[in-house]
Amino acid sequence: MPDEVIVTCALTGVLATREQCPWVPYTPAEIAEEARRAWEAGAAVVHIHARTNEGAATYEPSVYAAIRREIEARCPVILNFSTGGLGPMEGRVAHIRQVKPELGALNMGSMNYAKYSARRKEFVFDFVFENTFKDIAYLLTVMKEALVKPELECFDVGHTNSIWPLIDQGLLKRPLQFSFIMGVLGGIRATAENLAVQAREAPPDSTWEVVGISHEQWRMASAALALGGNVRVGLEDNFYLDAEGTQMARSNGELVDKAVRMARDVGREPATVAEARSLLSLEAPW
Repeated sequence: MPDEVIVTCALTGVLATREQCPWVPYTPAEIAEEARRAWEAGAAVVHIHARTNEGAATYEPSVYAAIRREIEARCPVILNFSTGGLGPMEGRVAHIRQVKPELGALNMGSMNYAKYSARRKEFVFDFVFENTFKDIAYLLTVMKEALVKPELECFDVGHTNSIWPLIDQGLLKRPLQFSFIMGVLGGIRATAENLAVQAREAPPDSTWEVVGISHEQWRMASAALALGGNVRVGLEDNFYLDAEGTQMARSNGELVDKAVRMARDVGREPATVAEARSLLSLEAPW
């Protein structure tokens, strides 16, 4: 099992609001301050969705460029920009083409994407998250031209197994980086057994992290640490420092701090930015 664990922090997402958690950042300066707090706590990578100053999701390259400037003025953390969401592919990847982060997150398949309230007996939201092979190939082509390494976001085992034709076409190059998102309704259930399946399906030279959604975050982080994988935490995925959802984190840094303590409890150390860059093969052309 590797001694180092790469801790990624997903700072803001697209669905989290200040009505739900007052400390969700919106502006480039606020996002950068959260990146600094996460880095100081032990994160080596930050995953970023841009927001307008009012909190709406945006893919505007100028906003991503402002976020990059603000973060780089504060800390040396590795930047991972999202391409997930709805809308035309060109709009979802223009910021990758222009701003060129080191990592670009890319959804590896289509799925039902929903949230259900058992208390209200109704769906909070319910839509189809469409990512065809044609769209995935387009995003990968742009990333390859921009020298941005894709992080493959897999919500189910079928997504993980979608890599092979893309490798054959030369759109993906090993070693790969996977992000296993677990606990979304419509995707794979968040269990340690399912995480082990996902890890086995990835090529053996890959790196991977787990993303446990909401109250599943800490249980899945524990499983990933035991299996030798990496972890992602942050206000995009979960607001709480406890599995019961009673203690809300007041910053992304608090969530990273807990993940780092958990890693050290099992004999692993958070990777530095330089170590993470090496583990993710970011220093070699791909």
